Amino acid sequence: MSNYVGIDLGTTNCAVSKLDETGRPIIVHNPDGSNITPSVISFSSARKYDVGEVARKSLGEPNTFGRFKRDMGSDSEFEAFGIKHTPESLSALLLKKLKEDTENTIGNIEEAVVTIPANFANEAREATLSAASKAGLNVKNIINEPTAAALYYAFHSGRELDGTYAVYDLGGGTFDVSIISVHGKDVEVLATEGVSKLGGDDFDRALQKIVSQKYKKETGSDLDLEDYNLIDAEDDKKSLSRREVIKVGLRSTGGRASFEVSQKDFEEAISSFVAQTEMLCETAIDDANLVPSDISEVFLVGGSSRIPCIQKSVERIFKRPPVSFANPDEVVALGAALYAAYKSDGKFLNSIQKQSVEKISVAEITSKFFGTISVGMSARDELARGNSIIIEKGEKIPCIKEESFFTLADGQTAVNCVVTESNTNETDPKFVKIIWEGDLELPANRPANQEIIVRFSYDQNQVMKCSFIDVETNKKTEVDLSMSKGKENADVDIDKFMVE
Repeated sequence: MSNYVGIDLGTTNCAVSKLDETGRPIIVHNPDGSNITPSVISFSSARKYDVGEVARKSLGEPNTFGRFKRDMGSDSEFEAFGIKHTPESLSALLLKKLKEDTENTIGNIEEAVVTIPANFANEAREATLSAASKAGLNVKNIINEPTAAALYYAFHSGRELDGTYAVYDLGGGTFDVSIISVHGKDVEVLATEGVSKLGGDDFDRALQKIVSQKYKKETGSDLDLEDYNLIDAEDDKKSLSRREVIKVGLRSTGGRASFEVSQKDFEEAISSFVAQTEMLCETAIDDANLVPSDISEVFLVGGSSRIPCIQKSVERIFKRPPVSFANPDEVVALGAALYAAYKSDGKFLNSIQKQSVEKISVAEITSKFFGTISVGMSARDELARGNSIIIEKGEKIPCIKEESFFTLADGQTAVNCVVTESNTNETDPKFVKIIWEGDLELPANRPANQEIIVRFSYDQNQVMKCSFIDVETNKKTEVDLSMSKGKENADVDIDKFMVE
């Protein structure tokens, strides 16, 4: 039998989910019997690697890599045994192992939905979907992580949700907050804010810094971070969520040399990060044209949401205690499984499973501004380049937007076509990211002021198509910014790698 699965490809942990025979989303256990798999890869040779808890124990050692999701879509490189890997190729190897383990347990995966942080840049989205394709997964649809979590909460609440809710998603590497309207199984995103590099990894490093400072103060020497690595910090961070004071031991002394660290020490060290999440929550509420009292409940997602001061922060901003129905590390994968079944053709679903998902409805919004570079007159009557927004942040998708521009000079033979991305409504080209650039050739000997239409379409799978059209000739330059077309890395063929 074939299956539709949801995969949460997390910064620190991954989870895979499917619908059971009664139509409920359930986590698929990994070979260790665990619900989650650490997002860590350890190479034992140029072509052999291990994934998960075994690899996690080697984090910090040569040829072992974790938290690479934070660099998705970038040119970052990770070298093991002379082979250079990218965040995309490491993610592909991780997904390949998840696919093999899942199919060994439940059978063939027909289709998968891979979740993506709501505020991932286009390059990171492309890289994620390319990694899934390289891993052999059939991915036709994606869903943003907070939306997947909201879908699960709507399904699992045991009551008919009806109102406006917030999804607070703080994981190992990213933070998103979404304001959503829920009516039964209908989920509409009203506003979303976040940052792609803020989460548990930053908190681990903050705790590592506390221990380094205490060691320096007591011994006068600098701490060798191999004596207290990020794995040690992550474990102690979890202990600080349960205890007000812990003793931190150093590896080189077998734990005999230790320092006390308090919750207060830790909370002060991460206070700037917490303040950043609070500002983003306030912005999301404002973007939705609401006040905190309009929010019915706040749902927690992500392992870092367990930290006591985080929960206090959420309560302070939203004026009510947050709600967690299940393990916050799993809710994104569980929601993705529901979405995978909902978006499928249903041929591998039984009648009960079909009933579970047939009434689901999800309405997403854009999380960035998308525009183009044009030339116009400045306030000083001088020609100046500017960024013109075509699709606003918060636009309901799918959507099609277009704007007319005009050629600048007599005899102009080409138009430079640019697609930009930004987190805010930026008009200055210096503060936007160029995600595509090309040219539209024009006929010779034409006068100025010829109309050029710029048309952007953004579909429900967050694939954007951009067209630059010369109205007189109907000649076009088009680009499909599909996230299924990630950058290829010719140096890494994951089929040549074997799991230990």
